[in-house]
Amino acid sequence: MKMKKNKKDKMKKDEKINVDIENEVTLSEEESVPETEHENLAERVAELEEKNNELNDRLLRRAAEFENYKRRTENEKEVLLRYAAEPFILRILPIYDDIKRSLSHIDDDNLESLRDGFKMIGDKFAQVLDAQGVKKMETTGKEFDYEYHEALLQQPSSDVPANTIIEEVESGYTYKDKVLKHAKVIVSQGMDEKEEAQVNNEEADKEESVEE
Repeated sequence: MKMKKNKKDKMKKDEKINVDIENEVTLSEEESVPETEHENLAERVAELEEKNNELNDRLLRRAAEFENYKRRTENEKEVLLRYAAEPFILRILPIYDDIKRSLSHIDDDNLESLRDGFKMIGDKFAQVLDAQGVKKMETTGKEFDYEYHEALLQQPSSDVPANTIIEEVESGYTYKDKVLKHAKVIVSQGMDEKEEAQVNNEEADKEESVEE
């Protein structure tokens, strides 16, 4: 009986030891879980920080490239605007030289050739302006239009309808579809019956004096 009891006590003791060991193993595993998660989290943070640094470096490089591009385009634009008239100047310089040559040969014996020379220069200048899209307005006999003309004076006239351009004082020009310079003109003014009769009488008097 005593031996059986000792055997049972021993078995219970062994079972208790095994339970204690299992409990220790379980506790050890449970304690190791947070440590593993902490390690994974630290690795993830380090990875994100590295990516963030890479993105910041790329952003700084792009910003520097954009600033360089902006500065370069501004310089190119400044140069373009500064020398925008260069092609036109190159076209008119030969005309300027022709004028200087003509002026240097003026004397009383060659007035006719001088007139022809200046006419040729004028034609050449007109060709240059035309090639640039500059056109001279045709005004005389046209109806007055404030978009293109500037009226300096109104004169009564029985020969043309009212608001008709009867004389051009200064030429006007268009540049492509834009008015470059308004033409300065004299415009006809409508007359009442008394004014018209007076003009007719004056014209009749002139004709009679001529016949005499």
